[in-house]
Amino acid sequence: MANENSLPGEPIIRAAQIVIPCPDLASMLNLLTTTLGFSIDLVVPADSPTTAVVSGHGVTLRLEQDAGRVRSPPLTLRLYCEGQGAASVDRWENDALQIEFAGVDPAVEIPDAVQQFVLTRLDSTDSWHVGRAGMLYRDLIPGRVGGRFIASHIRIPDGGDVPDYVHFHRIRFQMIYCRSGTARLVYEDQGEPFEFCAGDCVLQPPQIRHRVLATSAGFEVVELGCPAVHETWADHRMQLPTGRTLPERLYGSQQFVHHVAAAASWSPWAPASQPTGFDVRDTGIARATHGLAGARVMRCARAHATTPSLTHDGEFLFYFVLHGRAALASRTLGQHDLHEGDCCVIPAGPDFVWSGDRGLELLEVSLPSQVSDGLTGG
Repeated sequence: MANENSLPGEPIIRAAQIVIPCPDLASMLNLLTTTLGFSIDLVVPADSPTTAVVSGHGVTLRLEQDAGRVRSPPLTLRLYCEGQGAASVDRWENDALQIEFAGVDPAVEIPDAVQQFVLTRLDSTDSWHVGRAGMLYRDLIPGRVGGRFIASHIRIPDGGDVPDYVHFHRIRFQMIYCRSGTARLVYEDQGEPFEFCAGDCVLQPPQIRHRVLATSAGFEVVELGCPAVHETWADHRMQLPTGRTLPERLYGSQQFVHHVAAAASWSPWAPASQPTGFDVRDTGIARATHGLAGARVMRCARAHATTPSLTHDGEFLFYFVLHGRAALASRTLGQHDLHEGDCCVIPAGPDFVWSGDRGLELLEVSLPSQVSDGLTGG
């Protein structure tokens, strides 16, 4: 017995049309072709058309003069336009169809920041869920601090080829830090596919096309983005790699960054001009975003290290324990032991101190970058 969801006869689909019942075929056909730039593909019969097919702007519409099948409410056709006056009408509608106009590349909406302390622990596999391309996701900032930021712990347990596709994100900021394993990645105008290894970091500027090709077993990353809810678009026309390497190219005023941990240098971290026992490894994201965001890794360089009392006045400050164990102390936020896989968001205002032993590594991400560069004593 055939599955109720199967298509009878297994047809080979050659084309698709959106059928619009249309009592006034002539006026609608004139609007679509003369005013909105659609092309006529079919009319029938020629002497007194009752059916027409028009195409343009990525869609094909079949207009059928049948007042008895008019939808209620009418079908909506949204046209995305560039510039002022791209269409000579703002809105049009009749009983069958309403046409709306929108900008083809509207500004990314950024919700207001909510300053709050968030502590998330890696204590259960129940918090993982399947996301895009079959990858497993763990939400690191439940509540998303008002919807302004998202942080995800992502893993691919089995490895191998990834069923990904060329895509891009409409975002303000997005970075990925490789926690373990390796992946093969490719980015628009950034050369051939490359190996993304543990400790490496990439900045994905707005709308850069990219694709995950394959991963090792146990591949894990930490990904951060702003805003929390953002669009991921497939690009079915672009082939990657593009055959070009343009390291200075700007995407939404940002440059692509591939920070390679094995080639990076460490330097002492002393925001209060005093030894702390922590070293830092900068990823280059602050330079590539012109100060919009910063990301670096802190590590204990001796048996026991403690920062001075710190505070910040930025919009976002995030820490993820990459290795080891960290102690967070704050007169306002309390005392917290964080283990590998735990993370937190520190709100602006309260003082805090980090301490740990050799082997501790913390990922720190801040917006703006001056938050981390200018952490001040509390």
